[in-house]
Amino acid sequence: MENQPQDSSVLESVRTLLTGAIDYAGLFPPSGVSMPEAVLNYATYRNSNYSWMLGRFIVGVGRLNDFYEAAKDFVSRDAERGWRVAVVASDDLYDTLRIVEDFNAANSPGMICDTIEMKADTRFQIETVTEHLPRGVTVYFELDPNKDLADLLALVAIAGQRAKIRTGGVTTAAFPKSADIVRFVKACVAANVPFKATAGLHHPIRCFRPLTYEENSAKGTMHGFLNLFLMTGFAVEGYRRSFLEDVMEEEFSEVFEFDANGVKWRHEFVLTNHQLARLRKLGIQSFGSCSFDEPIADLQSLGIL
Repeated sequence: MENQPQDSSVLESVRTLLTGAIDYAGLFPPSGVSMPEAVLNYATYRNSNYSWMLGRFIVGVGRLNDFYEAAKDFVSRDAERGWRVAVVASDDLYDTLRIVEDFNAANSPGMICDTIEMKADTRFQIETVTEHLPRGVTVYFELDPNKDLADLLALVAIAGQRAKIRTGGVTTAAFPKSADIVRFVKACVAANVPFKATAGLHHPIRCFRPLTYEENSAKGTMHGFLNLFLMTGFAVEGYRRSFLEDVMEEEFSEVFEFDANGVKWRHEFVLTNHQLARLRKLGIQSFGSCSFDEPIADLQSLGIL
């Protein structure tokens, strides 16, 4: 909770890098828990020692009513600190905007949909949504790193909105190459467009793991969220593309060294606390994860938390 004392054992550098970093997407694969379970989980995380790392609750627009019914009792007991919700849009953009506007009018400040996430591959989608966007709502446009990225990012920048990249899924084919992610990040930085990532980022460091929680799940190489966040930091500071790809593909956790003043990679390349704050302001805002416990457990096992 926000009124809990901060854990003094957490380094300032870690807190600067990861505050509000994990948007909870428990309703989505590979977790796919029920609405009551997802809401209970989120309420629990909000009252945990690591609530400072928690971002928004992610829900599809078609399930907003179910979300309200499951969450209303928790929210009524916590009226001073409203739940921030990220809504995944349907194919009917106008309907999504109407539903979000009506939901906010009826339920804020206890529950507020302050962001919408949607795929966009045309100018029309971006221009239409931004023209009719409800007041106080920000859109994260999910863009393909290999399809008209510069042109679409320019529109997103003009509109004052944000971008999104899909970084994985439940099949190996769903994971973009490191070079594609670097291309996306560098383009966002150049266009002054903050962004978020989603899917496949359960673990801090790049690794070879099962892609789902099913028995005998297929395995594949998963990108690490620490790799992504720190690569973004180096991108903001102007490092070359090949260097950024090396950061994304780093698989040895011990070469990421956090201390009170920042983080060092391979004993030589440093991001100070000021630069970590800068990357969170100008670059990556958060990542969507169907698990909140798993990233924390991994960070604990690495001695970062």
